[in-house]
Amino acid sequence: MKIIRNNVRTHRPMPSTPNKATKRLSDLPLGAQAQVSHVDDRAPVDMIAARLRDLGFVRGEPVRIVAAGPIGGDPLLVQVGFTRFALRHGEASRVMVDSTGS
Repeated sequence: MKIIRNNVRTHRPMPSTPNKATKRLSDLPLGAQAQVSHVDDRAPVDMIAARLRDLGFVRGEPVRIVAAGPIGGDPLLVQVGFTRFALRHGEASRVMVDSTGS
């Protein structure tokens, strides 16, 4: 008898003790530079958080808000590294960033 295990990739969430400079990407002012601290997992297997990490939202990557939509600021045009993505506020709020001071 073969035992087949579910090969679901899991990610252990970062500790939820952010420092004073850590904030949500969705709260970052337009054009401000920051670095990704971590992506919050909201469930044991969080597919949205996993996809954000796959797209490049990983610790140390430079990130900034390039533009925001006209009505309610949704979606946000976010640049991570040299790539730009359109994210909803709910998705951007999962990405925690550290201010770089510039």
